[in-house]
Amino acid sequence: MFTSTLTPAIALTLALTAGACTTPDVGASGADPVTTVAAETVDDATLTAATSSQPVSLSDALDAYPVADLTEEEIAGLVYMREEEKLAYDVYVTLYDQWGLNVFSNISKAETTHQEWVAELLDRYGIADPATTLAVGEFSDPVLQSLYDDLVARGLVSEVEALMVGALIEELDIEDLRDRASTNADIALVYAELERGSRNHLRAFVRQLDRVGVDYEPVYLDADAYDAIVSTDTERGGALSEGSMHESGGHGNGGGQGHGNGQGQGNGGNGRRNG
Repeated sequence: MFTSTLTPAIALTLALTAGACTTPDVGASGADPVTTVAAETVDDATLTAATSSQPVSLSDALDAYPVADLTEEEIAGLVYMREEEKLAYDVYVTLYDQWGLNVFSNISKAETTHQEWVAELLDRYGIADPATTLAVGEFSDPVLQSLYDDLVARGLVSEVEALMVGALIEELDIEDLRDRASTNADIALVYAELERGSRNHLRAFVRQLDRVGVDYEPVYLDADAYDAIVSTDTERGGALSEGSMHESGGHGNGGGQGHGNGQGQGNGGNGRRNG
């Protein structure tokens, strides 16, 4: 059984990221492994909406909340998460172009929506969007720029390395969202939905690795928190609508189960569903 390891370059970058972003040490969070810190700050109306079969747009959801006075930490958190969601998207589209794995194409669609959610919060609070004019692979935050460069370099080595990069990004996203938890209901709502998406994406990448005999070891999450996520089914019924958030694996243009009608293979490989 193959076990994931970090190359020296990526380990250094991740260490720098953890320090610069004040990501908590592994195992430092006392929260329930699956119930997020951000989710716990959302009021009853939002929690009811989160279990509804009729998710609403973010704009409609925000109408229910007053515009709050944000702290400097909350402002910095929104700016950072805007670019971190961009990083996930940029890495995934780049690795899809290299390997043709549908898991990257499909999850990148969800990352597009996630970027839009954070950008809408920035607009709501009159905060400049740092990523408006940036191309794929460009970041205003030097830590994220270095992280992107190292993650893409690692992901271009092989399909297995690419999938491990995907799992690592989702772990980092979960930790950074928890580190930036807010008591303001609008931010808490968006962060809770982003974390739910990251848990689902982590499950998708780990399932793909399992299928090729790779035992992924968590980098940011402690073992109990990680196991609680990957041992459970894909979470449905989010509070916000985001269109089709497929998490399929496989290669090429194949439909396969969960990506079209019917089961089968596309051009170049397996189109099995991950969610």
